Amino acid sequence: MNQPSTVETPRASDGPGTKPGDFAYPWLSDQRDGTYCNPVLYADYSDADVIRVGGDFYLTASSFNCTPGLPILHSKDLVNWTLIGHALKNLPDVRYDQVQPGCGVWAPAIRFHAGKFWIFFPTPDEGIYVVTAEKPAGPWSAPQLLQAGKGLIDPCPLWDDDGQAYLVHAYAGSRAGIKHQLRVCPMAPDGSRLLGEGRIVFHQPEKHPTIEGPKFLKKDGWYYILAPAGGVETGWQVVLRSKNIYGPYEDKVVLAQGDTDINGPHQGALVDTPDDGWWFLHFQDADVYGRIIHLQPVEWNDGWPLMGCGGQPVRCHPKPHITPVEPAGAPQTSDEFEAGNLGLQWQWHANHRADWYSLAARPGWLRLYPQASVEPLSLQPNLLLQKFPARTFSVETTLELSAMQCGEEAGLVVLGKSPLMLGIQHDGTKNHLVLHSNDGQKTIGEHASSTVKLRAQIHNGGRCTFAYAVDGVFVTIPQNFYARKGVWIGAKVGIYSLKRVENAPAGYADFDYFHFLPLANGNGKK
Repeated sequence: MNQPSTVETPRASDGPGTKPGDFAYPWLSDQRDGTYCNPVLYADYSDADVIRVGGDFYLTASSFNCTPGLPILHSKDLVNWTLIGHALKNLPDVRYDQVQPGCGVWAPAIRFHAGKFWIFFPTPDEGIYVVTAEKPAGPWSAPQLLQAGKGLIDPCPLWDDDGQAYLVHAYAGSRAGIKHQLRVCPMAPDGSRLLGEGRIVFHQPEKHPTIEGPKFLKKDGWYYILAPAGGVETGWQVVLRSKNIYGPYEDKVVLAQGDTDINGPHQGALVDTPDDGWWFLHFQDADVYGRIIHLQPVEWNDGWPLMGCGGQPVRCHPKPHITPVEPAGAPQTSDEFEAGNLGLQWQWHANHRADWYSLAARPGWLRLYPQASVEPLSLQPNLLLQKFPARTFSVETTLELSAMQCGEEAGLVVLGKSPLMLGIQHDGTKNHLVLHSNDGQKTIGEHASSTVKLRAQIHNGGRCTFAYAVDGVFVTIPQNFYARKGVWIGAKVGIYSLKRVENAPAGYADFDYFHFLPLANGNGKK
């Protein structure tokens, strides 16, 4: 299991991301005055679920086709989060050796029961799986198939007071033809299998035409199911409750956009703090930036958890009352490639292999071994990527290409449904700077050096500009490009290495570092 790299904790003077509202890198939700501003995670941690164990909070999220999957984040205060591991090395089917857009891990549920951590997760074409671990950072068990079935999604377990266990799940309309029903099934207490067909416990399509992402909770004798309704971009959060686990359930909308600019506020985790406070973490669909995570205060009123302020999301609010006060921080981004493992912030675009890269071949550098290119390039499995960490930011790397094949190529990539790629391509005798965009590939220039600095700047709304330096001075490409979101995921940024002939000798690409910088400070210095 990879160990986390040093977490960046910028000072207030370090950049515009400390100001509420601009969300520039480095974005820190913690305002250092006892308050926080949403989102607490300006990154694509889709369908997040959170638990508290003692004084620690743990978060996992959907990872779709990216690996390692099921990221595990840790926090002491629900505001400042750090990546500590992943629960899934690769997806449990060989078809994921190729990129499967929109497939893979959908909304998971994390729980702590019987002295260990559990994550139940679906892959919508195969079924529902479970993994367990003694410690949240791992190691995690191999995924075990709990229930095979196409279109079974968003599972969440509940172990009742009498020792019985249950599982609630939803259905994927794209696979099952159903998108507005929730089912509760009895489950073996060891999480090994379901014990029957269970019952449909909620189906009100006239009120909630889509309902999914259920999370189970029992409190004060009531069974609660939290479920987002109405769709990703414009939906609302519903809470169901009943005195009987199989219902009937009454429903109440407890969070909606209202007159705020926080659209689709739903799908997440209701969690308590050690001082008996309650909070709700949910996502907001932010288009190219993915589903970013917000934190809402919760008040219980007549047995219902009412969220935000008057059922609408808040932008800024006093932090949870937790001592000692945690330093402001955010998940890891930049990587010097000086550790023995890749930073936890990196993910491949499909099931990955250890022979795709090396951190030992050239200490202090990441060596990528080229893999055969596929068409379209958005389906390239060996793209090494990170989430967008803020609304505006800059990334930079230094690349040395040691090519053997004609057409061998490496560089910087911004990926969504289509890729934007700036890199070096070898033509058999010389190296060329090349750019891939929605308009196809074009050669920028010819140069003899195999070393180049590459930069991408992400402006508000996903507008991208690129630059390169072969002699220490950056040259900006005088053209704007626009990042596109992927299938169910936001755009990503990272590096790549390709070859054109699969079964012929090839070279490699070395990357010295990968730096995230505030947009205004992307000055090319390491």
